[in-house]
Amino acid sequence: MPTFAAIDVGTNTVRLLVAEADAPGAYAVQHQAQAITRLGEGLEATGHLTAAAIGRTVGVVAEYAATSRRLGAVASRAVATSAAREAVNREAFLTAATAAGCPVEVVSPAEEARLTTLGALHLLPHSSARCVIIDIGGGSTEFTLAAGGAPQGSVSLPLGVVKLTERFLPEDPPPAEALAALAAHVRRALTGVPFQRELRSAEAIGTAGTVTTLAALELRLDPYDPHRVTGHRLTLERVRELSAWLAGMPLTERQHLPGLEPGRADVIVAGAYLLAEALAVLGFEALTVTDGGLREGILLDTLIRHLAPHGPAADGVRSAPSGPSLAP
Repeated sequence: MPTFAAIDVGTNTVRLLVAEADAPGAYAVQHQAQAITRLGEGLEATGHLTAAAIGRTVGVVAEYAATSRRLGAVASRAVATSAAREAVNREAFLTAATAAGCPVEVVSPAEEARLTTLGALHLLPHSSARCVIIDIGGGSTEFTLAAGGAPQGSVSLPLGVVKLTERFLPEDPPPAEALAALAAHVRRALTGVPFQRELRSAEAIGTAGTVTTLAALELRLDPYDPHRVTGHRLTLERVRELSAWLAGMPLTERQHLPGLEPGRADVIVAGAYLLAEALAVLGFEALTVTDGGLREGILLDTLIRHLAPHGPAADGVRSAPSGPSLAP
């Protein structure tokens, strides 16, 4: 079977997925990896990507591209999101990535929502139901209303865990007033979600690092198990309990919690408070967790382009113009 690769270049984390497939919609994982490079470090304050953040991220992206080639990927796609979209000097990052052998495509919020929907619902058996996908990232959070496995509408809000941590939680551990200010800021921003009436009959689906980490902490997973995380139900009450528990301990203690990556320990408090407020404001008592997300959506979209018998539209899923290839 041919091999394909996807690289998700997020504001906080870079994630690689290499898989074999001979038809759209199904694949066998060959290799996966992720590294926290914090591309969006300092972006909230300056509007610029730092040279150090660019260097860290390009180094990992180049390594992942080399791994993809070594494993025989015939087609690959590297996608960047919020930090690269917003940065004044994003061309410095894109030029460096290209020079390192891995061109990176910056996608719009709408394309990010479409790809995330593909990946988030792929692992869930009830993906045809009406749902709202909550995708908490380092630089932004996307809320996508989906039905029949396809997006019906989405909104991207500048509520990323890196941004919120840098702006509201510089102290360790964060004081109560800082946590209250963060929560109030999130509640105000959530008035920008346009389809709240339609949410009444929808189910909440959570994807990305904050949500999967909270599930792993509740399940006491060590090591992390994506199969146990996918389908797990997180209640609003439990998210609030986890939020208070995490906020009450110093960073050095959070860094040693089983199920919590040390590199995510400084931003998990902001993520947990963000998730709790989102569920409360949007009227959800719980959400279903999925380990699938943007990375898996990038891969699935690549399979549609290359393996669908009649091209990208064969399965009814719209495909964007092809991104840069990492294959030699």
